[in-house]
Amino acid sequence: MVAKKSREEIKLMKIAGSIVAKVHCAMKESIKEGISTLELDKIAYEVIKDNRAIPTFLGYKGFPGSICASINEEVVHGIPSKDRILKNGDIISIDVGATYHGLVGDGAWTYAVGEIDPKVQKLLETTEKALFAGISKMTEGNILDDVSGAIEDVAKEGNFGIVRQYGGHGVGHNMHEEPFLFNYRVGNKLKLKAGNVIAIEPMLNLGTDDVEVLDDEWTVRTKDKLPSAHFEHTVMVGEDEPLILTTL
Repeated sequence: MVAKKSREEIKLMKIAGSIVAKVHCAMKESIKEGISTLELDKIAYEVIKDNRAIPTFLGYKGFPGSICASINEEVVHGIPSKDRILKNGDIISIDVGATYHGLVGDGAWTYAVGEIDPKVQKLLETTEKALFAGISKMTEGNILDDVSGAIEDVAKEGNFGIVRQYGGHGVGHNMHEEPFLFNYRVGNKLKLKAGNVIAIEPMLNLGTDDVEVLDDEWTVRTKDKLPSAHFEHTVMVGEDEPLILTTL
């Protein structure tokens, strides 16, 4: 069953989402050549705490960071480290969650470090486009596969690999709730209802769809070690138009 959120729950989720957006503003300002992913994690932690929220990721199933920081071929779940130093030409995906009064906001963005390869820039632009294509289908009466299909169409248009093992998800009192959202069509006829909230998060690869989990049991990377991009917003299904909750 997919929970329909009340007005009060949505109000709190909008606050949680705005804190996620504040973290991303801080990330955009801070990401540069020479900074470590651990430093970025500390900045994110402070922003979340300063806004009287809890870092959702910290301690989740033992995860040691407030953000997931995934560089280049790393798709998701990269662990922040003092030894991971950003350099010119890198891309880095920052995924962050904030819990405010028991409700969760979840959002990710992929950032360029200095000048990046034009093919990688196209990957970032296409993945962001896929995110908003999916968001556009988050209206009452559509089905879940409409969201998945919109993402898939943009990915195929750009000829990028679609990560199959990971995808979007319901979100609310828990970071992961029903339904699971594939980033490609699977025939899911679930009707979207106003008040449903889903974290939409396309992950597209420059090369193959195939990914693997590293020995740290968290970090996911592409098998061909080509770059991957990840963009995510928490979105409420609206009667007439979607409501993005992870904005200022």
